[in-house]
Amino acid sequence: MRRFFVPPEWIEEGQASIRGEMAHRITQVLRMSQGDRVVLLDGTGSEYMVRLDEFGKHAVAGTVLAVSQGSTEPSIRITLCQGILKADKLEWVLQKGTELGVSAFIPLICQRSIPRFKSTKGSQRMLRWGRIITEAAEQCGRSRVPDLSPPLEFRSACRSVDGASLALIPWEGARDASLKEALKGHNTSQVYLFIGPEGGFQEEEVEYAQGLGIIPVSLGKRILRAETAGLVAATAVLYEAGDLEG
Repeated sequence: MRRFFVPPEWIEEGQASIRGEMAHRITQVLRMSQGDRVVLLDGTGSEYMVRLDEFGKHAVAGTVLAVSQGSTEPSIRITLCQGILKADKLEWVLQKGTELGVSAFIPLICQRSIPRFKSTKGSQRMLRWGRIITEAAEQCGRSRVPDLSPPLEFRSACRSVDGASLALIPWEGARDASLKEALKGHNTSQVYLFIGPEGGFQEEEVEYAQGLGIIPVSLGKRILRAETAGLVAATAVLYEAGDLEG
């Protein structure tokens, strides 16, 4: 069944009003008709089963048949702080990270970032990234859209970490702890993962993060690509939290 994230105000007193581009998509692209059912999500975790009743030129009206709470959100909140990559690679990370269960994304501007984030095109990129995340959340059955922060300088992102959270920075130079060891004994509901760009982190960046309590960890003997490391780390965190059980 088709799922769509909509503004909460589109659903009131048992009725739904779908407008704009989404109404066009339902009528002209998906060719849905009277009596078809969809699931509307208001972004707070609630899911509304809606029967489509009336089709207008710019809006579709429907009746709410049932309301439930989504059950697909992870029990642990992962914030993936990903070094900015070339466009297609970063978009892939946003899409797949959403499918896995990442709760928030912070694009990082690092010393070795190859594509520099230009403010003149920033709003366009943010809109595109937001669409990618929303569509991935709809496709994989999530009941909330992951948060997306505007790009932050690496040090600013490090300083933004909640002190009650576990923050990890996978790095090929880490020797003292593996990811598995770092996760043991931590009863936290939020984890930050700092992942470098294509060229990796500079040692001074890792030292700065470590000084703020962010723990360098190893992801194993093999060097992972920048677009792979964050997804591997997020999967491991979800596994340790029991989120990948049936």
